[in-house]
This record gives sequence, C-alpha cells and structure tokens, in this order.
Amino acid sequence: MSALGFKNSLGIHPQVMQLHAARAEILANNLANADTPHFKARDFDFQAVLEGESKRSMEMNVTSERHLRGSIQTDSELMFRNPYQPAIDGNTVDSQVEQTLYTENALRYNASFQFLNGSFKGLKGAIKGQ
Repeated sequence: MSALGFKNSLGIHPQVMQLHAARAEILANNLANADTPHFKARDFDFQAVLEGESKRSMEMNVTSERHLRGSIQTDSELMFRNPYQPAIDGNTVDSQVEQTLYTENALRYNASFQFLNGSFKGLKGAIKGQ
C-alpha cells in the first residue's frame, strides 16, 4: 500500500464514528428507560474498544500459512453502570449522567465527522491537482 493510500489518509476515524454511533444507541436506550422499574443502565468501555480497533488495524499481513497469527481480544461487551444513587424501584439510570454522556459522545462524533470531511476535501483537491 502506498503512503498516500485511502486508509492512511483517514486513519482510525471511520471506526471511531461507528463506535460513537453504537454508543449513542446504547445511551439513548438508557435515557428512554429512565422510568422503567428494574432497568439497568448499560455502556461499554469506549477506550478499550478503540484500543482493540487500533491494534487490529496495525496487524501485519500473513504471506505464508506457516506464519504465526496474533490474536487480539477486545472486551466489547456491554457493562452495567454503577449508579451514584440507585432508585427504590431498582432502576440505575441517572438521567443527568446519561444526558451528559450522550452530549459528550455526540460532540466527539461531530469532531470525527469534521476531521473526515476535511480529509475528503483534501483528497478531492489532490485528485483535481490543486
């Protein structure tokens, strides 16, 4: 692959956007069930999943069946959130915490989108010879 390849130009931002989109769904589900008795708020460790994705993107190509293959484990399972103050009905959703996390996630999604948009504009300019 050349140094100016498509994958090198975009970096890990496409995977980051997919992770942010998946996390937005989970956080929105938490908010939607804020009044559901015994509902447990869930989330995943974004940093751990991102590290797994970056390691996976840096794997070496195997050119022979006799080469050793590395295995990368990512802990992408949903985890339950520990509430600061659990409700009497067993619900662990704190609406303020969930809204804050949702907003932060949306801002990070938009930042990655802006980066990708700039990258595509740069690639378009390079193709046109500008």
